[in-house]
Amino acid sequence: MSSPINVNILGKEYQVACPEDEKDALIASAQMLHKNMEQIRGTGKVVGLDRIAVIAALNLAHELISLQNDGGQDTDEMDAKISQMKDRVSAFLDEDRQLEL
Repeated sequence: MSSPINVNILGKEYQVACPEDEKDALIASAQMLHKNMEQIRGTGKVVGLDRIAVIAALNLAHELISLQNDGGQDTDEMDAKISQMKDRVSAFLDEDRQLEL
């Protein structure tokens, strides 16, 4: 069931419908967006709330894509390391069995 949640971003309050189990994530997202927009506004290079919002959205989307791309590489590296560890354990167990014979 959705319930309205009030979030504050750059001094403006927004009411957003949100499932109860996603309330904490919505609040954290609003805080992240607020901080990002505040940083952009603080540079003085971007004027206007709509422009600040677009730049913040682009920054956050870029960060998400970078994390997704890095995550894929990290997963591949982790899989390779796990395979190496499996091979080492298998080799050790094979040596141990040969010693027992």
